[in-house]
Amino acid sequence: MKQRNKGNIHTIVFTICSTLLLICGLILAVRLGSVHIGFSEIWDSIFNYSETLELMLIRDVRIPRALSVLFTGGILGVTGAMIQGVTRNPIAEPSILGVSQGATLVIAIFYALGITINTRNVMIASFIGALFTGLIVLAFISKKANNNSIAKILLAGTAMSTFFVSLTTIVGLLSNQSQMIGFWVSGGFRNASWSDFNLVFIVGTIGFIIAVLLSPKINILSLGDDVAIGLGQNPQKIRFTTLMVMIPMCAAAVAVGKNIAFLGLIVPQIVRKILGEDYRRNIPCAFLLGATLLTYADIAARMLFDPYETPIGVFTALIGIPFFIAVARKERG
Repeated sequence: MKQRNKGNIHTIVFTICSTLLLICGLILAVRLGSVHIGFSEIWDSIFNYSETLELMLIRDVRIPRALSVLFTGGILGVTGAMIQGVTRNPIAEPSILGVSQGATLVIAIFYALGITINTRNVMIASFIGALFTGLIVLAFISKKANNNSIAKILLAGTAMSTFFVSLTTIVGLLSNQSQMIGFWVSGGFRNASWSDFNLVFIVGTIGFIIAVLLSPKINILSLGDDVAIGLGQNPQKIRFTTLMVMIPMCAAAVAVGKNIAFLGLIVPQIVRKILGEDYRRNIPCAFLLGATLLTYADIAARMLFDPYETPIGVFTALIGIPFFIAVARKERG
C-alpha cells in the first residue's frame, strides 16, 4: 500500500511539473522567433482576431506549429513506451526499428515522382512506408519471443533503418530533390499548418486512447511471455495489436515532424526511472514528457542560429545517441 501511494505521489508530481513546463514551452514557442510577440498580441490573436501581420503570424504560423510539435512529441513518447513494453527491451523505439525511416523513404519516392505534396498525400506515403516496415517487424515477432528473437528484431530494425536512409539519399540524388528530402531526413516543423495539427491531433488522440486501454496488457507482457500465458493472455496478439496501433501514429508523426529519432528512446527511459514499470502510468506520462521535450527542442532549433532554422533531429540525436550507448552498455553489463 505504501509503495502504491508513493507511486501515485510521484505520478502526480511528475504530471504537474511536466504540464507546467509544457505550458511555459508553448508560450515561449509562440512568443519567440525572428519577430518577438507580446502577450497582448497572443491574446488578441485568439479572442480579438483581425487580419494584421502579427496576429496572422501568431494564428496561422506560430500556434499551429507549437500544437503540432506538442502532439508529435507526445506520439513519439507513447510509441516508444509501447514498443519497449512489448519487446521488453529498453533500447527499442520506432526510428531504431526502421519504421520512421520506411515512412520517410516512401515520402521521398512521392517527391521523386512529382506527386503533389500536401498533408493528405504525405500521410498516405508515410502510412504506406510505416506499414511496410511494420509488417517486416511483425514477421520477426510472429513466434514466441525470447531474448534471442528480441535481439534479432533490433538488429533487423537497425539494418532496415540504415538501408532505408541510404535508399532515401539515392532517391534524392537521382530526382534532384536532395535538399528537400534532406530536410525530411533531418526532421523539423517548418511550414507546419493547421491541417498538419489536425492530422496529429486526430491520429494521436485516437492512438493515445487505444494505447491507454492496452496498457494493462502491455504491463503483463513486459513481465515475460510465460507470465502472460499463465495469466491467460496471448503474447502474439498483444504484440500484433500494439504494432498495428503504432503504425498510423508513427506515420502521422513522420508526416508532420519528418524523421525525428531517439525521442521515443529517451522519454520512456526517463519515465520508467521516475515512476517505475507500470505502463498504466507510463504511457500517459510519456505523452506529456515527449510533448515537453520536443517543444523545447523546437524552440532551440528555431532560436540557435536565428533567423536560420536548425533541423530538430540534430538536437534529439545529440542527446539520444549518448543515451542509446549508455543504455546499451548497461544492458550488456
